Amino acid sequence: MRGQTVRKVATVFGGSGFIGRYVVQRLAQRDYVVRVAVRDPAGARFLQTQGRVGQIVPLAASLADEAAVARAVADAGLVVNLVGILHERRRGDFRRVHAEGAGRVARLSAAAGVERLVHVSAIGADPASPSAYGSSKGEGEQAVRAAFPAAVILRPSIVFGPEDQFFNRFAALSRQLPFMPVIMGGTRFQPVYVGDVADAVVAAAEREDAPGRIYELGGPRVLTFRELLRFVLDVTGQRKPLVDIPLGLARLQAWFGEFLPNPPLTRDQLLMLQRDNVVAEGAAGLKELGISPKAPEAVVPGYLVRFRKGGRRTATA
Repeated sequence: MRGQTVRKVATVFGGSGFIGRYVVQRLAQRDYVVRVAVRDPAGARFLQTQGRVGQIVPLAASLADEAAVARAVADAGLVVNLVGILHERRRGDFRRVHAEGAGRVARLSAAAGVERLVHVSAIGADPASPSAYGSSKGEGEQAVRAAFPAAVILRPSIVFGPEDQFFNRFAALSRQLPFMPVIMGGTRFQPVYVGDVADAVVAAAEREDAPGRIYELGGPRVLTFRELLRFVLDVTGQRKPLVDIPLGLARLQAWFGEFLPNPPLTRDQLLMLQRDNVVAEGAAGLKELGISPKAPEAVVPGYLVRFRKGGRRTATA
């Protein structure tokens, strides 16, 4: 019908999470009707204020539920999979979520005729990784590529932003201990801003040269773990020493941590800490997606100010 507007529909799995909220916001700004596919739709209602009435729709869709995933991707032009976990509650969770779940989204998206699939993985994804996290991410990429060859795969390094579980976590720890513990302090990271990752998702969804490609997402600086922890102490005004934790003690701590509901460190995470988490030489990245990355120094002090003595009063003094 002449003059009728074609409705653009995007389904974002994991849309209420740290990265997801930024992706949903950007897609809504581009006039997509956004289905936020999550396990807990009530917990995603806060996103509805980022769009027009009825534009952002939370719906229940566990990656383990074939029928729910199929309903979530039906009639969508774009599907984004952001679902990931950092530790297992039950043995095999990594594989169920990162590999089987990712493959299910890709297979059902292809069957539904979805035009573009963006799969967010992680630097270090490799089926041969000694880490269950890294190997399951690698298996997930293989499953996605087998079911949806034109899928765009994004691999971010550590993602930072106001709601992150990296800088915020260590800033909180710095207030609790008389020193900052350092485990594998020489491991290198390339922190990437959450807004840049969200922009990368949108670019991957819209650029004609993106289908079938893998992009590794890192910020403008490569820093060791020790340097990142020193940065946290400096930003929060903490004058405390950095103390190296022997690997044997770290292994013991990780073993005990796995008995906690939200472990500070697991044995699998310790394996991941023993490998650099940086963009591979020659890999396509943010530059190829037309994005200029923000450095941690430009963003992190603004949200870690609450950990300083005196809070925001200190920042404006």
